[in-house]
Amino acid sequence: MMYRTGLVALLLVALAGGCGSGSAVKDVGTVFHGSVGRTVDVRLTPGARFALAVDDDERAGDHWEMGDLPDVAVASFISEEPSPASGAAGPARYFIFNAKHPGTTTVTISNCRRCQNGRTPPDDASRRASGDAVFRITVG
Repeated sequence: MMYRTGLVALLLVALAGGCGSGSAVKDVGTVFHGSVGRTVDVRLTPGARFALAVDDDERAGDHWEMGDLPDVAVASFISEEPSPASGAAGPARYFIFNAKHPGTTTVTISNCRRCQNGRTPPDDASRRASGDAVFRITVG
């Protein structure tokens, strides 16, 4: 009995280790790139994996956050990831989803460059780089 309990514990530790925050999504699907002040129309078929991407320069102070989750009947959120190591044009942040059922929903991803706790950009250049990237998702 002791052997079986130890084996089960070891198996659980191994499984939990593979699901840690360090694991990245291997397939981001079709990428749709947005930017501050722009609305991007995203058209998909049910079951498609896709990523909403925004330029992300952490050294410049970019800080992107997704607002409310989209309608889960239309698109389900999987994860937020930094740009893939290979093939990326520059640093980007990916918000990865699966298209579900026909319908339309909106995702807003907001950047606040060099913002502190007050969520207010400290200067004109930071204010110009801050704002919302909007994605209108249609699954049909």
